[in-house]
Amino acid sequence: MNITDLIQLIKPPKSQFDGYLILNGKSVVWTISFLRGQLLFAEDQQHPVRRWDRSLKQHFPDYAWHVNSDQPEDNRPWQVRLLDDGINQKKLSLIRSKLMLRTLVQECLFELSLCDTVEHNWQSVSLPISQVCRSISLSSWENTMTFGKVKMMQDKWQEAGLRSYNPSLSPTLKKDVVASQLPMSLPIDHAYLRGDFTLWEIAGQLGKQPIEIAQALTPFSECDTLDMFPIPDLPMPTGRSITISGLAPRPAANASHHLDPPLAADVEPHVASLAPTRPLVACIDDSPVLAHSLKKILGSAGYQTLIIQEPMRGFSQLIEHRPDLILLDLMLPNADGYSICKFLRDTPVFKATPIIILTGQSKPIDRARARLAGATEFLSKPPQSNQLIKLIKTYLPVNSYSR
Repeated sequence: MNITDLIQLIKPPKSQFDGYLILNGKSVVWTISFLRGQLLFAEDQQHPVRRWDRSLKQHFPDYAWHVNSDQPEDNRPWQVRLLDDGINQKKLSLIRSKLMLRTLVQECLFELSLCDTVEHNWQSVSLPISQVCRSISLSSWENTMTFGKVKMMQDKWQEAGLRSYNPSLSPTLKKDVVASQLPMSLPIDHAYLRGDFTLWEIAGQLGKQPIEIAQALTPFSECDTLDMFPIPDLPMPTGRSITISGLAPRPAANASHHLDPPLAADVEPHVASLAPTRPLVACIDDSPVLAHSLKKILGSAGYQTLIIQEPMRGFSQLIEHRPDLILLDLMLPNADGYSICKFLRDTPVFKATPIIILTGQSKPIDRARARLAGATEFLSKPPQSNQLIKLIKTYLPVNSYSR
């Protein structure tokens, strides 16, 4: 199935759709959950526990999940309930949960793209998701990025001649094959080829991509010493698919396990003078000079500041600190300010956050375009301190604020 057809297939029937899209690929069934028209979760019926366990270990290696069979069930997938509970109980980082969701969705969509035909059925169902957990649903920008990655994976998979392979299959040496008699040395340890692990799992444990493992094993498959078999899912502790809730923390050796991993070296967000009763203003601008100037202006007026020089890679900082107002430069080196503004507006956490565009372009057409992207206000750059503070106080009066 090509990516264009797949995109159309999972497009909700209405913009605010709540519920499921059931996809039947003959041998596997997938369920994709939507919340207010945004993709919330994706799972398959073949390996839901296996995929969840692997993804959880990747993004939350210091946690172990357990089953609570006494909790009443509702319409949420059990994985979403676990995420919802963990995020609200502050046991799970919001940004890591979002990254984990994107990984799961990407895997499921890639496997879907390997199917020739898929039957589908929409089911409208109310999903009781907390306001905080709503933030992990994928925005239109994230959908575009995810589809781009799936297409790249699909292209490479087909170019490598792996059309008959599926990363959910398990590479298994035939029983009568002796490792010492193989025509060539095994590219991975023999222990991975006993029918216990899928290509996804082997790749994850070895820090590689599934295509690398599949390509390395292709010669053994062609010489009839190795087969690709479907394997069963990991068992649920109770032996049936019921609600899973809560996380049992494992002690971390030298670090606080709930913290997000460090950002890339070129992203250096700065939070100044954090205090619980002062409004927080995020400044998204690649100019260190302007960032320093804004920090001084805002600090003297009683505001905290969060400086982000690269918006998309600094998104985790925005999610973590949830600024009360955002100053956004329109001209960024690696991103379009209009697109960033639209992306923030599509993210539930920032749907109502005031966004003030800063730019040297102040033509009426620029202002109109900024409004269409969701901007609250438009201010010429560099802003005059009194003008900037007056505008910010319209939305964030310091003396009446309490975080």
